Order: sequence, then C-alpha cells, then structure tokens
Amino acid sequence: MNRLVNTTVLSNFAATQSLDLLHKTVGNLFFTSYVYDEVQNGLYAGYDYYTGIEKFIFPFTSQGWLHLISPSDDEILLTYTLSSKLHWGEASSLSVAKIRQWGFLTDDRAARTQATYWNIPISGTLGVLVLAVKREIISLREGNIVLQEMINTAHYRSPVFDLKHLI
Repeated sequence: MNRLVNTTVLSNFAATQSLDLLHKTVGNLFFTSYVYDEVQNGLYAGYDYYTGIEKFIFPFTSQGWLHLISPSDDEILLTYTLSSKLHWGEASSLSVAKIRQWGFLTDDRAARTQATYWNIPISGTLGVLVLAVKREIISLREGNIVLQEMINTAHYRSPVFDLKHLI
C-alpha cells in the first residue's frame, strides 16, 4: 500500500538523522507539495536538519524514496474543505489518501481523527519505531535512544518514553 507522510513524522526522523530508518522500515513514501512547502519553510526558519533532504526526494534525484506529488483538482477541492480544521500539509495528505485509498503517517491528532473517520490506514512516529523494532531493523534499546533523541531534538511530544510498552 502506498503511504503519505506529513511534516511532523519527517521532522522527527530528520532531526535525529534517522531518515534511513524511516525508509528501511516503511519503504518508499509520498508527500504532497504542501508538505514540501512546510519542509522548505522549516529550512528557511533555521531547522537545519532539513539540509540535504533533496537527496532523498524524487524527482530531484532518480534514487529518491520520498516521492513529491501534486494533488489533483479533486484532491485540492477536498483539501480546501479541511483547511479550516487542519494545516495545509495534513489536509492535502488526507485528501490524497482518501481519494487514492492510500495510508497516512501522521502524529497530528486532528488529522488522525479525520483519517479514522474516513477509514484511512494511519500510523505515525511511534508506529514506525515499533515496526522497526518488531522487524529487527533496530533493537528495542536503539529504538528508545532514537525516541529520546526525537523528544530532545525535535521536541516530539511522545505519549510514551519507552517503546517496550507498545511492543
């Protein structure tokens, strides 16, 4: 199943130099032009952990595993209806996920609520870390180290501080 990713999940992994872990765990991902704009705005605002992210983005590089997409007209119309409740990145990702029947990686509570209402498969930062541990891509100890780095570096507001409670 194709999956979209939003800015928060990207930020958590980028801030900890763990984008490779995200890729190894869930494979290729898609993100909308609105999410890309949020990433670029973050870079301009001084979030240096986004520096070099272009080397992971298709079409900027043929080996890119983060696929930049533009929403269709129908997806933009649906995005507009959600824009009063959500940021444009989440709204556009939800719209694409609904229309194309894709999954969505997000930590945003309002986006997750809407995704659940629309029966869109969702996960987020913790889900990716738990999956990485379950698939033995990283150990539980390494997963907890990455989680703590996300909390300290990316200011991730995690509901748990130890992945063992989720495994």
